[in-house]
Order: sequence, then C-alpha cells, then structure tokens
Amino acid sequence: MKLWLNAIATQAAPKILVTVATVLGSGPREPGAKMLVTADELFDTIGGGHLEMKATEIARSMLAMPESQLAAQRRFERFPLGPSLGQCCGGVVHLAFERVQADSLAYLNCLNQRWRLGQDSWRLLALDSAQEPSLCDANGTHLTGSAWPAGLPVQIDTSNPCQVLTDAAGQRWLLDSCLAYRAHLMLFGAGHVGAAIVRAMADLPCRITWVDEREDMFPTRLVANVTVEATDTPEALIAKAAPGTSFLVLTHSHALDQKLSEHILRLPDVGWFGLIGSQTKRVQFERRLRERGIPATRLNDMVCPIGLPGIHGKQPAVIAASVAAQLLQVWEEHDIHQQKELSRVLARIGSDVFASNTERQASGL
Repeated sequence: MKLWLNAIATQAAPKILVTVATVLGSGPREPGAKMLVTADELFDTIGGGHLEMKATEIARSMLAMPESQLAAQRRFERFPLGPSLGQCCGGVVHLAFERVQADSLAYLNCLNQRWRLGQDSWRLLALDSAQEPSLCDANGTHLTGSAWPAGLPVQIDTSNPCQVLTDAAGQRWLLDSCLAYRAHLMLFGAGHVGAAIVRAMADLPCRITWVDEREDMFPTRLVANVTVEATDTPEALIAKAAPGTSFLVLTHSHALDQKLSEHILRLPDVGWFGLIGSQTKRVQFERRLRERGIPATRLNDMVCPIGLPGIHGKQPAVIAASVAAQLLQVWEEHDIHQQKELSRVLARIGSDVFASNTERQASGL
C-alpha cells in the first residue's frame, strides 16, 4: 500500500516527498519508490540503510529552510551506493525531493481518487523550479496542474515507471508513475471481522471495495486502498465486478451471505471467493445453492471456512491476519501464472516469426 499517499492526506505538518527517480545497477528499491518525511516522522521507505538516513537528513534540512528558497522546494541528488554511504549495492541512485505544498492538494486528491478507482496516473514534477506538479493519465491526457511543457514526448513510455526528461528549454522533469494495484477484493460486511480485515490489508498491494448497507458502520477516515459502497443492493456490485475480482462475504445475515454467494458463483470469472463460517455452514450453503442450480464444480470454488490451515483463533484480528496471508498467496500465484502465460505467448510469437522468416528465405523472398 502507498503509505506515503495515506500520510499526505492525514499529516498536517510540513513534509517532503522523496522519490527514487533512477537506479543504475543495484539499488535497495525500484524507481518510483517513495518516502514521506516530516520533522518528526517517516512514512514508507526508499530502502532503509544509510541512503534513507542521508535522504531524511536532506529532507529535514529542506523543511528547516524558508519556503521561498528553491532549495527548500526541490532537490535532485545523486547517491553512489558504495563505501561513502556504507552500502554495498554497487549501483547509483538519483533521488527527487519535493516539498508538498498546499497548492499540491488538488492534484494529490485527484491522484488519490483515481488510485482508489483502480486508474493509473502519472505525476509530472519540475526538478529545476517550484512549479505546481501536474497529473495525467497513461495517454498523456492532462488532468490537473500546469500544461505539458514544450519539448517533452507526448506519448508516455508506460514500460518505464520513472523517467527524468528534459524539455525544450533544458529544464528537467520527473515523470513518475502511480499505478493502481491490480489485485481487487470486494469485501461484504462492515462488522468487527470486516473492519479488522480492512485494517490488516491497509498496507498490502491491493484495492478493496468495502460494501455494507449500514453506512454508519464505516470509519470516517479511510486509507488510500479502500473505497466504500453503502448500498442495500450489493448484488448489483457483483454483477458489475471486473473479471478476476476476489470476493469475501462476511455480513451480519446468513440469508444475505447466501444471496451474495449465489450471485458470485454465477459469475463466469472469479479470482477467489471466500465465505466466513464453519464447516457446518458450508454444508448447509452447498445444499441450498445446489437447490438453486449452482453446479458442484462451482461450489468447489467456494472457500469456507476462510483463512490458512492451522490457524484456529476466532478473534477478529487473528482471522484478519490469516485471511490477508491467504489472499496474498492467491494473488501471488495468479501473478506467477500470468507471467508464465505471457512467456509462453512471447515464445510462441517468436517461434512463429522465426518460422515465417525461414519460409520466406527458403522461397527466395
């Protein structure tokens, strides 16, 4: 989860956002990794160690300067990860430092909203001036902030998560991806267990749509990866869910649990489906769902009881930790499978191209 994005929304103190802009060779974190620094606290990480300590010192020195100075607004620093920093990565890291200003809140609120909705965004940050940051989508469509500077490429290289570009006037810009997490959990139920699961997954790489008809059950402040849906027709959200969505049903009503389970099991493409309850509840639900035409093959996809085997505690926090770990396993296995499928497709394309070229050569073309 993007702790820095949560902290920007919740921390009123002056703050510096540190971004890993480029990495040459080995580095402790990837380009695009971020850390938010206030005078007293750190949020998220750029990898720890002496690099992070040095970056924190620079950020806090910026906070101590008058805001009118450019050095208090923007910095772009090079760090060789060798003996001088006491690190043995051997690479070179460039870090971008930016003061988060009050006039940055419009684009940050837009970014937060898009990220909650699963939409990819790109930040454009001036490194040589204190110009307000801009936000655009992957097509380069301008969303907030200043217009796109002349001389920068119109088409974004989406394969590169973080880029340092130079415009026609020789000014440097950081083009920084803020990509939404692909794993999506639709969680039904805002009771004790539902709330504990949301808390446990607040820092995990996923998006959560939290659903309940009781609007007063939701907390007033939400972390950045959670979107609330207060509705008395939750089955409509199931019908609109994207293929591969994961579902977790743990409402206050067994009748509602059964209704939602039926709608989920009728979907053609479900990433994962968990239902809170005992083995006895599972047997009852299987019988009732078969009576409503759900085939046994689909019932096998219903995970009930939920959680990792061997963890039997009934406390909400224990259930939450177990379910969070279970979902991480599911999502990582899915990512590995997708990567293998992509490799097979690329290998097949390469084989077809080779065969085509060989055939053309043989025919004298």
